[in-house]
Amino acid sequence: MTATTTAPLATTPVRTVKQPSARLRAWAARGPLLPALVFMIVVTQLPFVATLVISFFDWNSLYPKARRFTGVDNYRQVLTDTDLRHSVWTTVLLTVAVVLASLVLGLALALLLDRRFRGRGVVRTLLIAPFLVVPVAAALLWKHVLYNPEYGLFNGLLHYAGGPQPDWISHTPLLAVEASLVWQWTPFMMLILLAGLQSRDQQQIEAARVDGASDWQIFRHLTLPHLRRYLELGALLGSIYIVQNFDAVFTITSGGLGTANLPYTVYQTFYQAHENGLASAAGVLVVIGSIIITTFALRVVSSLFREEASRA
Repeated sequence: MTATTTAPLATTPVRTVKQPSARLRAWAARGPLLPALVFMIVVTQLPFVATLVISFFDWNSLYPKARRFTGVDNYRQVLTDTDLRHSVWTTVLLTVAVVLASLVLGLALALLLDRRFRGRGVVRTLLIAPFLVVPVAAALLWKHVLYNPEYGLFNGLLHYAGGPQPDWISHTPLLAVEASLVWQWTPFMMLILLAGLQSRDQQQIEAARVDGASDWQIFRHLTLPHLRRYLELGALLGSIYIVQNFDAVFTITSGGLGTANLPYTVYQTFYQAHENGLASAAGVLVVIGSIIITTFALRVVSSLFREEASRA
């Protein structure tokens, strides 16, 4: 017998692939967002930093060499000046009135569109249309087509009815601005509240109807508590815009007759009085107020997302 010997098999070394670190994976995931982040910083944050720096200077653009550092004097003047305080109060009145009226009308329209009827899609499209109009165009529409005392629609209807022919903008200036903003922002509130109505638990509503609950009881005890978050969201988002609104005030009344809000006062201070430092301080206060409102809005949105995720 011949003994056969088996040669040992050659083993190739196993190469271990080094896994990227967690920090490297995190940067790889964030990498595609860096261009957008850089663009946002350049477009929004750098101008705000420049505005913040200018707000600490007494700087009139007509006398650029006479600028000097004054600390927080501009902020003190903004908070103590009578005209600026009146503009802050006007901003509060304008915001509260427009947001509340838009929410009430938006809720009524949302309840109407939540029902099935022929032509609902056409009606919904027509009701959304005012929100899609450019703000300046909407203000011009109200100023010339509706409010004009000579050829406006309102006075034309009153003429045929034998009523008076008032000058709407002169007699009720703040109400004229508020009406144009309510017309434009009611569709936005309607869309938010309609989304809330369509997310209700229909089985719970049917159970309440079987138990003999009326429509008012269902609305009061089921629908309204369910819409609380949506009402808060609409109020906060509407407040963010109305606080910064400039178009309607500038176009309809030019800030006269006690309608100058804080953004229009900033415009007057910067472009007409040429007080760069004072206008920058007022602008910074507007941004701070908007950030406070936005913080609450983001919390409401995140709570809505958590509620939807828990239901899913």
